[in-house]
Amino acid sequence: MIGCLVSLLCLNDIVRVHAASPATAKRLIIDTDLFSDVDDAGALLLAATSSSVDLLAVNINFPSTYSALAASAILAHYGHNSPIGIRRPLTDATFFDSWFFELGEYTSKVAYHWSGGSLPWGHAEDAWDPVELYRKVLSEAPDQSVTIASIGFFDNLSGLLNSSSDMYSSLSGPDLIAAKVTELVIMGGQYPSGYEYNFWGGNPSLTAHVVNTWKGSPITFSGFEMGENVTSGLRLINEGPRDDPVKAAYVYYGYATARPSFDPLTVLYAMEGLGDLFEFGAEYGYNHVEQNGSNTWIYDKEVTGQRFLRLKVPEDRAGAEVDKRLLQAAWIPHRDRPLAVSRQEL
Repeated sequence: MIGCLVSLLCLNDIVRVHAASPATAKRLIIDTDLFSDVDDAGALLLAATSSSVDLLAVNINFPSTYSALAASAILAHYGHNSPIGIRRPLTDATFFDSWFFELGEYTSKVAYHWSGGSLPWGHAEDAWDPVELYRKVLSEAPDQSVTIASIGFFDNLSGLLNSSSDMYSSLSGPDLIAAKVTELVIMGGQYPSGYEYNFWGGNPSLTAHVVNTWKGSPITFSGFEMGENVTSGLRLINEGPRDDPVKAAYVYYGYATARPSFDPLTVLYAMEGLGDLFEFGAEYGYNHVEQNGSNTWIYDKEVTGQRFLRLKVPEDRAGAEVDKRLLQAAWIPHRDRPLAVSRQEL
């Protein structure tokens, strides 16, 4: 009875939230390393269920087939058939926690048990080339209308910067970005300086290429320090729908423990702007990344096109807000959208 009451309260909150959503949805592309942490799945849940977001595409920057298939399964569960790109060459790698020996693998399980969407089980090779997908989606969008949320490595964005004219657009990569992208939001680095995994864990020279040469749209950075102690996921685990794939991902990955909220916070900002949670940590300056992936904020009053985020509220309050959003999103009814059928329900 208590569980039913909680669910009804969540649904009532959701009705109010979605009734207030703007008529024009925000055009969003997510570039994610969905593989070695579960907060990427939480970020996809938030974007896929928001009526204020038009999720144009998801690009995967880690080359595991299970990453692409899991992204497709998650999107399909919430009624999305968004195109998915993934960097090549593909592998069948699965995550193994060789650092702490306490975290579990989830992408292959979610991919299999919730198979669906544009890449059903066994069809990872059908995924787009990520640079081609970027160029197609950007070329079709109105000018200055697309936000890109980068919550992983930088292979795909570096490829976009290096791209030239093609069948989709006569513009070079930098010119296409300048024409179509309104903001690049990056989860990575530490501020004012540090050495963070998203910047060094892939190819750090590509991180430096993207951060140091990006032009044409503002960049907003969401640093490690902002999300490290903002934990979330427990309410989704304890109160979420039984057949929800992101709930299952949190259970598989953290064995029913809360996790840091790096990517959900980043995507919340990309979706909604500063709101009540965030403020800018500097009024001017720019981020510089070394070839090893370390970064330093350079305080230069002549540069105003970059900024990094700080929390405007205590960490526990921010975590409670993320928890609430994840739970609300998982309970959103699908009356007007087809539900993917879970293999667990067959």
